[in-house]
Amino acid sequence: MSVLQDLGQLSSAEDFFSYLDLPFEPTVVQVSRLHILRRMGQYIKGSEIDGAFDGLSEEQIKTLCREHLDQAYQDFVASTPIQERLFKVHKEAIEPKPEPASNFVPLDSLKVV
Repeated sequence: MSVLQDLGQLSSAEDFFSYLDLPFEPTVVQVSRLHILRRMGQYIKGSEIDGAFDGLSEEQIKTLCREHLDQAYQDFVASTPIQERLFKVHKEAIEPKPEPASNFVPLDSLKVV
């Protein structure tokens, strides 16, 4: 299997850190595990689109994935999931809400002519 296929088979954030031999602080991962993995996925997808994986050996791909995981992890060491807003629910929480439709009927409009 390739490194990217191996990563696809992992089931926890700790498995990713272990597989890529990257030390981590458990308290950071406990709070931000999904966010870290999502951000790593964004970084990997960006690298794939840019062609960064083209022509690399499996060891080089593993190193690049390790760098992406470390970068994602550092994002959440310095910030919080709420500040980063990776998920739709967090993004929607700060979107301006539309004004509700008004059911107000002015008394003037009820005059009988």
